[in-house]
Amino acid sequence: MAGPSPIGAKRANLDSFTRDVIMQFGWQEVGHLRAIKKRVRGFPRPLLDLRAETFAQVMNKAFKKTLSPPFDPYASSLNFLLASYMIPYVTLNTYVAANQKLESSSSKQLVAGLLAVISGQDAVIRALLYKRAIEKVEPYGISVAEFTDRISELRNSLGNGGIKDEGLVVPNSHGAEGRIRGNVLSGDHNSLGFARWPEEILRIVYCGGDEHVAGGFFPQGANGRIARSHLSYKNYA
Repeated sequence: MAGPSPIGAKRANLDSFTRDVIMQFGWQEVGHLRAIKKRVRGFPRPLLDLRAETFAQVMNKAFKKTLSPPFDPYASSLNFLLASYMIPYVTLNTYVAANQKLESSSSKQLVAGLLAVISGQDAVIRALLYKRAIEKVEPYGISVAEFTDRISELRNSLGNGGIKDEGLVVPNSHGAEGRIRGNVLSGDHNSLGFARWPEEILRIVYCGGDEHVAGGFFPQGANGRIARSHLSYKNYA
């Protein structure tokens, strides 16, 4: 799975606890790649844009205004957790959807194993943020809960597949069994994980709402048969 190195990633200013958690997640992803390579024909890693400017643009889009100063995911532990909130959840959605289409037992086993750990990672991120839900994110004076609401609303809008995303605090009617506002884990009316299809995921990670136009975190588009089939050969081949 060779490919270009990501651009813009840098060492974040994390406290020791958050750094420990994120390091665990990182090494877990190494194991995931090894498992995938053993069972699935691989493809080159696409170019990832992890510059602070890219995250800032996504946050601006989520709030429908330009935040000042620009949001920097690497500036603090809280900022890094909010940036991390953007991505793992949509991966979880992908595995929920993919599991419905798989036929071989080995593929089902792989996706089930991946889903178990990715779900756990997302749950940890949400729990750490939920503990700080009413805390204001400096210097914006906006609560952690509102940040998650805006990110989730943006993903719903970009994905264009209905409501499949919820922030950390919701109206009672949207909480588990319509009885509670706290929403540390996001789920449907039966508290089951939401499924998103590949086109929805591409619309979100490209940050433009169009699976045919690369951008956002994948400036040259994602790789894989489905992703490449949606991209124009003229522009992205």
